Amino acid sequence: MEKKATSNETQLLTSKKDVSGCNEEEDCRENELLIRNPKSALRLVEDGNKVHPSQGDKEEAAPISNGYSGVQSSGPCNGMGGVEDAQCTAPAATTTTTTTTSATCRAEGQQQLMELEDRETWSKKIDFLLSVIGYAVDLGNVWRFPYICYQNGGGAFLIPYTIMAIFGGIPLFYMELALGQYHRNGCISIWRKICPIFKGIGFAICIIDLYVASYYNTIMAWAFYYLVSSFTTELPWTSCTNAWNTGNCTNYFSKDNVSWTLYSISPAEEFYTRQVLQVHRSNGLDDLGGISWQLTLCLLLIFTIVYFSIWKGVKTSGKVVWVTATFPYIILFILLVRGATLPGAWRGVLYYLKPDWQKLLATEVWVDAAAQIFFSLGPGFGVLLAYASYNKFHNNCYQDALVTSTVNCMTSFVSGFVIFTVLGYMAEMRNEDVSEVAKDTGPSLLFITYAEAIANMPASTFFAIIFFLMLLTLGLDSTFAGLEGVITGVLDEFPHVWSKRRELFVLGLIIICFLGSLATLTFGGAYVVKLFEEYATGPAVLTVVFLEAVAVAWFYGITQFCNDVKEMLGFAPGWYWRVCWVAISPIFLLFVTCSFLSNPPELRLFDYNYPYWTTVLGYCIGTSSVICIPIYMVYRLIVTPGTLKERILKSITPETATEIPIGDIRMNAV
Repeated sequence: MEKKATSNETQLLTSKKDVSGCNEEEDCRENELLIRNPKSALRLVEDGNKVHPSQGDKEEAAPISNGYSGVQSSGPCNGMGGVEDAQCTAPAATTTTTTTTSATCRAEGQQQLMELEDRETWSKKIDFLLSVIGYAVDLGNVWRFPYICYQNGGGAFLIPYTIMAIFGGIPLFYMELALGQYHRNGCISIWRKICPIFKGIGFAICIIDLYVASYYNTIMAWAFYYLVSSFTTELPWTSCTNAWNTGNCTNYFSKDNVSWTLYSISPAEEFYTRQVLQVHRSNGLDDLGGISWQLTLCLLLIFTIVYFSIWKGVKTSGKVVWVTATFPYIILFILLVRGATLPGAWRGVLYYLKPDWQKLLATEVWVDAAAQIFFSLGPGFGVLLAYASYNKFHNNCYQDALVTSTVNCMTSFVSGFVIFTVLGYMAEMRNEDVSEVAKDTGPSLLFITYAEAIANMPASTFFAIIFFLMLLTLGLDSTFAGLEGVITGVLDEFPHVWSKRRELFVLGLIIICFLGSLATLTFGGAYVVKLFEEYATGPAVLTVVFLEAVAVAWFYGITQFCNDVKEMLGFAPGWYWRVCWVAISPIFLLFVTCSFLSNPPELRLFDYNYPYWTTVLGYCIGTSSVICIPIYMVYRLIVTPGTLKERILKSITPETATEIPIGDIRMNAV
């Protein structure tokens, strides 16, 4: 009597039910499926050939994938070797159909194996570590952490920062590395193997990355302009005799006695605002003015460097980061030693670390700590998924997560000493309190305050060159990573279109990013950068990672995810990691997101107060990426056949296989 198993009887790895095998006189179509049936016949693809034990062979199959056996599924193969419908067919009745299906499945299976075997991997483990460290350690470590630290209680701020890192940032960092390494896919196609209805997260990530590329590289263009301007015997921001200076320009460090008034402006500030940015030629966001051709050339050169660093994949970018990821640490050490020897440096260090314990009672301090560690480690941008997908299957991503996150946090802490020793020196020279010197925030802290301090040091040209070169290398790493997140996501989703045309796709992506940056290259471009930094990425990426954590822990299943990790590493995550992924990390993200939305920042840059409509515009820009998630959910439910309940069940069930290497053989785990 012929038996047929419906698709509802085909079980996933998370299922504890057995799937009955075919009768001895029946034949199953050739497509791997991991099921709990230790007595079923084992048919593997090895070296492109099929091995068919006799129907009477009852030898138990080797257990794999946490107790699941590798057997042939009875359904027709899909694009990734997954199963759509399981059925066993009597060979006497369907010889032609079976033969045709077998040939088709064999061809598709061999093609899939070839594609997966051809997937690029890191040349060395250190290439991966340097790339992740270079991505996580960026310009924000140098300017954002020191400012937030002294603003929120100095040394006392390290307590909420450490707590948020342990229970929020590091678990999310580890989760993304494990997901990318196990499923070996970018931010879009990986959701077919986790929870298909959340695939819109991948598209949202790509849009966020493009927004970041449109303004982040402009900041590097400013640094490049400073670098080129530094190749002089006298730095141009040390005097008030230049064409761009005004009558209010006052040089603190001149040998003449000068009086500082309410309207006085330092030469470093005028160089930054009137020569580099030229914001005086813009009236705000409603009148940006023309495009600065100098910054345009700087940005064009930066994107050229980026293109030739990533166009061939991680094989080339993994070599470039040997310079771009290590050079900043050499410069930080040199600047730290130099800063520590300056007069008044101790005043800056004291201001940086002096604890204000009362600050710990303020909610804003904990929100700032959570936001800082989150944006510093950088989950949610698709980068960790992409980079980890090029690892070997059994790479110890747990150790990688701990090492890279620790290095990142320590870099932020040490950068504070580099900045505040110089601010203490500035306060000593101006005869002011450190709090008056440290009023600048964000890029202004680097391009005005720190630049002015460097200009008045001995060997100022040398220190200016290495400092702005350090800023460039810090930014390049993050740009490589952000664009690689998009590239890997799109190439994995559309391999039939772009897999053999990576160089062309990367070129098109670079051109799009350059054109998208034109608004930030105008005379009012700094206002656009500030708007994008605060609204386009912040709440959007928080929402994305919150949904990602929920999808993995609650839909894919924390047990299944931990089994995946055990498959790779040989040990399962402990209860601490499970509790963080299931509850603490999502609550951590929800807490930060709600705090931001309930109290949006009031934007102000230089003397320009952002009008109310810019806040609405900022939220619209941020929503334009997140909206992909509900749109795809609706689309998925519409195109999926069946009743509403069936559509929902199919949409939250992994639809394609994840390969598990067993020696030289690769098995599919659905």
